[in-house]
Amino acid sequence: MPADPLHRAGQPQRSTTSQPTPGSRTSAIEVRRSARRRRTVSAYREGDRTVVLIPARMSEAEEQRWVTVMLDKLAAQENKRVIGDAQLAERAERLSAEYFEGRARPTSVRWVTNQNTRWGSCTPSEGSIRLSHRLQGMPEYVVDYVLLHELAHLLVPGHGPRFWRLLEAYPRTERARGYLEGVVAADRLPHQPAPAEEQGHGADPDMPPPAAGPHAG
Repeated sequence: MPADPLHRAGQPQRSTTSQPTPGSRTSAIEVRRSARRRRTVSAYREGDRTVVLIPARMSEAEEQRWVTVMLDKLAAQENKRVIGDAQLAERAERLSAEYFEGRARPTSVRWVTNQNTRWGSCTPSEGSIRLSHRLQGMPEYVVDYVLLHELAHLLVPGHGPRFWRLLEAYPRTERARGYLEGVVAADRLPHQPAPAEEQGHGADPDMPPPAAGPHAG
């Protein structure tokens, strides 16, 4: 691949700093672009700011998308707690009551470790819902979206307009889908070690590569 004439080796990487998004616990977000970083994205906390490392060739739109994804991944790591099957079932009941008027009533909701190509699945005839263990540690709103997706299948089996209208009631549907799409996209990138000066403690998009899209069932 020919070298980018704007970011040849030896030139300093470009860095931009922006104010934090609402709810962020840091005072600033710094995006560092580097010609050495070809395809990988990573992020870490540095004092009172979050540093996101991206390839120099990324567009502004891609930068914004990855900043959101990496902030979510860092937050998930820092607040990581795994809820059990009983708590997962209680969460599903609460979500059904809040968004579906309690009409979706699963007979069982549990984590499984044999779903590496989808985030969740549902068997409407049995009323059972299964969530992939790969969701554990992701932001709560993402887990809630997948739960709602599977709960909706208890009411509408397919993915037609009526199904998606049900999910419109959840205000974070698009954000959750964007997060999962970012995870899928990251898993398709080759993972290369970062240069020594770019390494740090934080989040890298390293999760088992799903073969399917961000939805399930």
